[in-house]
Amino acid sequence: MNFSKWNLPNLKKTDLNTKAGRKLAYTCLKIFLLLLLVGAVLGTAAGFGALKGLIATAPDISNLSVTPSESATYIYNSDGSVMQKLSLGSSNRTIVTIDQIPEDLQHAVVAIEDERFYQHKGIDIRGILRAGIHGLASGRFDEGASTITQQLLKNSVFTGWMNESSLIDRFRRKFQEQYLALQLEKKVSKEQILEDYLNTINLGAGTYGVQAASRRYFGKSVSELNLSECAVLAGITQNPTRYNPITHPEENAVRRQTVLDYMLEQGYITQEAYDEAVADDVYSRIQETDSQTEETSIYTYYVDAMIDQIIQDLMEQKGYTEQQANKILFTKGLKIYSVQDMAIQQICDEEFSNLANFPSGTQVGVDYALSVQTTEGETIHYGNDDFRSWYRQNFDSSFNLMFNDEDSARSALASFKESKTANGETILGERISLAPQPQASLVIMDQATGYVKAIVGGRGTKEASLTLNRATATTRQPGSTFKIITTYAPALDYDNMTLSSVYYNAPYTYRNGVPVNNWDSNNTYTGYTTIREAITNSINIVAVKCLTEITPAIGFQYAERFGISTLENSEALDVNQPLALGGITNGVTNLELTGAFAAIANQGEYIKPKFYSHIENADGEVLIDNRTPVTTKVLKEGNAWLLTSAMKDVVTKGTGTLISLGDMPVAGKTGTTSDYKDIWFSGYTPYYTCTIWGGYDNNDDLPTVDGDTYHTYHKILWNAIMNRIHQNLPVKDFEQPEDIVTATVCKKSGKLAIEGICDQDPRGSQVYEEYFIRGTEPKSSCDKHVALTVCQETGLLASSTCTPVTRVFIKQPEDNYDTTDDTNYAPPSQTCPGHKPATILDGLKDSQTPDSTTVIDPDSTQTQDTERRAEEDGDTPVTIPGDGDVSLGLP
Repeated sequence: MNFSKWNLPNLKKTDLNTKAGRKLAYTCLKIFLLLLLVGAVLGTAAGFGALKGLIATAPDISNLSVTPSESATYIYNSDGSVMQKLSLGSSNRTIVTIDQIPEDLQHAVVAIEDERFYQHKGIDIRGILRAGIHGLASGRFDEGASTITQQLLKNSVFTGWMNESSLIDRFRRKFQEQYLALQLEKKVSKEQILEDYLNTINLGAGTYGVQAASRRYFGKSVSELNLSECAVLAGITQNPTRYNPITHPEENAVRRQTVLDYMLEQGYITQEAYDEAVADDVYSRIQETDSQTEETSIYTYYVDAMIDQIIQDLMEQKGYTEQQANKILFTKGLKIYSVQDMAIQQICDEEFSNLANFPSGTQVGVDYALSVQTTEGETIHYGNDDFRSWYRQNFDSSFNLMFNDEDSARSALASFKESKTANGETILGERISLAPQPQASLVIMDQATGYVKAIVGGRGTKEASLTLNRATATTRQPGSTFKIITTYAPALDYDNMTLSSVYYNAPYTYRNGVPVNNWDSNNTYTGYTTIREAITNSINIVAVKCLTEITPAIGFQYAERFGISTLENSEALDVNQPLALGGITNGVTNLELTGAFAAIANQGEYIKPKFYSHIENADGEVLIDNRTPVTTKVLKEGNAWLLTSAMKDVVTKGTGTLISLGDMPVAGKTGTTSDYKDIWFSGYTPYYTCTIWGGYDNNDDLPTVDGDTYHTYHKILWNAIMNRIHQNLPVKDFEQPEDIVTATVCKKSGKLAIEGICDQDPRGSQVYEEYFIRGTEPKSSCDKHVALTVCQETGLLASSTCTPVTRVFIKQPEDNYDTTDDTNYAPPSQTCPGHKPATILDGLKDSQTPDSTTVIDPDSTQTQDTERRAEEDGDTPVTIPGDGDVSLGLP
């Protein structure tokens, strides 16, 4: 810088400018800081006010009691008698104090649920930060950070948190939960909080609290549990269904291993104790205990289904979580009123136990699971696929989990287990389930109320509660029963078709080029076919053409309106042409299919199937009420009756002729999938709707055996059961709506029949009486039959020289080039070339000289003269056989 005397004025000027700038900047900074301070104060005040408001509105826990009180739930029959007591395992809940709970169990739960439980003050800051970082990194804030204290509060205080509709609601609840956790820990000791939590938690199989779970799984008091058993219980808490050690020992074994690992890492157990627990064969003891208690604790299929429905209803209608719904069901002294008809149920059970109703070649199906631990500590799980592969390699390459008898099945399973433990592996758990095959399921509903009167979830002895229920949980392909639900119901109701609407039954392919085959072995093509006939004889091509016209999207919508919840809403999956024939991704349950047909039986009103009429709480107040059913209008009453009329034909002269209840009217639809993997009959009377499914659990084909009933036993069962149910019921018909009218129509056009034409079809009269909703009956006459004058000899259109006759023909579609039953009666397209008239000289040829070559020209004057004289004399023409018809005037 230049500091000479000549430059000093410039330096002073620059200094003044710099000072002025600094002063201005300082002033701006002060203003900014002041505004920032004001903003911070205002923001803090607002935030403080909001938080203060959240705190002020938090639930009062000054008198909170989180210790549960045991109160059994009872299910009552319709006559008021006790049907089932829902208790907590094999004994009532017993509240235990912390000193009765082994330290290993306390530590196991803390290690897996809240590792800093003994250090934090109610909330886990580190856990919250970890969950926050995980959420920011993954975009999913799904990692939990709740402490045991918070979980206790959520289950006891914030019971409606599932109803939270926004992020703000969740934040409000979460903040209040954390605030109350801090407050609770100021009032209550860690031991008391842990004690209440361990007495509250859901531990699967209908047990709540560690004492009930210990009794259920191990048959002893919780105070007697060892480390291995404690780890089993601690492993259940995260998901009581998935980690149930009875039904899912493999899943629980993995979780149990995690619990033991955490306990070792956190210093709760020694390596020696860890090794001993890992080597313990705890699941065999669980299975043994379960087998000893199953006689008194096993629920029926009906109770299983009712429990599932009640838990679902509590979640959907009351906003509870699954855990809370289970807790309410088993601990709050509810009174549940069943709608099961015990007399009907007894009939169903007896007929399902009657071997005469099933094929003679009954086999035994296997459902198997085995968990072992290798000498290196690795846990290996084996299931049905492993057993099947092993058996195929060693014995039978076509084996598919079925044996001829139970002894053979158990022997093979024992050999498999031996092969998997030959090197010193330790068995962690084993599950064996044997069931007769083929199987069947049944649902009977009162269509007027929606009440399920009886169900059967499978053949054979029921081995446990809340197990596989083929009537309510298993999904199978519905086959042709779906033609009614997805095709003909919407065709009538949405597209204003009628039972006389006609489609041409001829060779046809899906849009992708795959042929559509009719079910009968001859693949008969009937030509013009009414919807009534297509329903009666279950004609596949007509169903697919019909659905294609109304569009699969409409068929899909109607299926959902009928209560079918298992469909996949995608053109690549279920919104496509095979929907007409029941070709769907996941199949349907028997319960939902029965509900759909019950809607048709109930004049088009759908009612969701229900297993109970109402539920009362311990104070006698109604918690859920099904006594006034909620109905959804699926079909017009008239269209429901028309479908019923057509399905009565299925039973009397179609694919369901094995069904008969004497004078009692029956309507229904058969359903069979490819190679007889599934067989269905869903039918109804004016009283009840009943669906029976049959097939193998492993989806094998039902065999074709001469003289046996593999393909018909479902109909035999339906008959046996429904005949007994209706034995003493008055015979009555389905009530016909007032707007139903009749019209005389032609089967080949669906239009008004023409007398003298439609009734003169070469195959017999095609005229019949059809029902219509008033206003939909046809107004025009048949346009498929045509009466033509043809040559009696050639059948071609008659020329002037032919002997004419009148015959009736069927017009053919312009775009059809395939052979059907109708093409044999197509009208001729050519005219007869005519016949050469003869003369008297023709008749004298034989008497003339053989070499005579005289020929009379048919157009000559002589010939014309002969014909004219014959007409004038009134002689009757006579037909003379030969190369052509010759008319001669006789003298």
